[in-house]
Amino acid sequence: MRQITLDQARRYALAAQGLDRPRPRGRLDVRHFRRVMGQLGLLQLDSVNAFSRAHYMPFFSRLGPYDRDALDRWLWTSREHFEYWGHEASVIPMAQWPNFRWRMTGEFGWKRVERMKRERPGYLENVLAQVREMGPLQVKDLHEPGERIKGEMWGWSDGKVALEALFHRGDVTVFDRRNFNRLYAVSEVVIPAHLRNGADPSPEEGQTELLESAARSLGVGTLEDLADYPRISNPEARPLVAGLVEEGRLIEVDVEGWGKTGYLHPEARLPRSVAGRALLSPFDNLVFCRPRVERLWDFHYRIEIYVPEAKRLYGYYVLPFLLDGELVARVDLKTDRKSGRLLVKGAWAEPGVDRTRVGRELVVELEEVAVWLGVFDVEFLQNGNLF
Repeated sequence: MRQITLDQARRYALAAQGLDRPRPRGRLDVRHFRRVMGQLGLLQLDSVNAFSRAHYMPFFSRLGPYDRDALDRWLWTSREHFEYWGHEASVIPMAQWPNFRWRMTGEFGWKRVERMKRERPGYLENVLAQVREMGPLQVKDLHEPGERIKGEMWGWSDGKVALEALFHRGDVTVFDRRNFNRLYAVSEVVIPAHLRNGADPSPEEGQTELLESAARSLGVGTLEDLADYPRISNPEARPLVAGLVEEGRLIEVDVEGWGKTGYLHPEARLPRSVAGRALLSPFDNLVFCRPRVERLWDFHYRIEIYVPEAKRLYGYYVLPFLLDGELVARVDLKTDRKSGRLLVKGAWAEPGVDRTRVGRELVVELEEVAVWLGVFDVEFLQNGNLF
């Protein structure tokens, strides 16, 4: 079995994600967006907006300052993508739509839907008919959207539950977003006919393609890493990954210190060196699989949004800082849009790094991201060991 050092594994991973070189200079356009999406394979969405919407940051990390409105137009109106449950809620290249059909044919698996079917028979079908007749629409546009359940994080109204069930089933999809709220339409309005009307891959065929796509975006990873990327269970993924190896579409490798088989994509690029810096969203594709981050960089990273404030180790919205191929620090950020300030609530250096250099590079990065976000004052609070 081919041997790979840990340093090589890191370089494979960074090159696959487009984080192995300084960001481009000059005018940025859709061609740059396409290149980044091609590297990522999918883009995770999240509603938390304490610092920046999650889907904006991976593009900034790889491209630097760009027009966020232009990105949104491209993601939701170009029809080059669709929104679905990939790695959680995700924007995914349109060509992958058939490979997710196996997930769309499954039951929603949510008690609220089962209760709705019992207590409001025909409601789901009625909501679908409204989307077909009046869509694209938001929940509030339904004839009987219902009321949210107070005091519950996911206390969706019946209308929202119905639309999400239909979305999961593939009957409706996201036409656009307004203030980050989904605008729903029947799938035939968004998904091209040749994808909807073609023969669906079997679940195994679709999952196989998703696992190879994951390997391409990861460069090298374990079975668990590959399966996590599109959220396929390990038992389902195991024989499919073995099949990819047999076909020569993956290469088994022994990565230093991993203690388990790694899988290298045959087209993975190994740069001679890695340069550049980037703040990484907690939902960035490089770091959203936390065990892989720890295995590659010995960087223990968890998001603490749902941890009570008194029990947080680092803060509410903490971003790793990548510098020349190493995860060298983490920083807790909040954008105070009213006062026009980027608040650096805390910054921590990793053990053994040159704090002076890391601090200097991080300040430059923070000043650049602040201007991009439309705030022009970076305020450092005295918390952490970096400043």
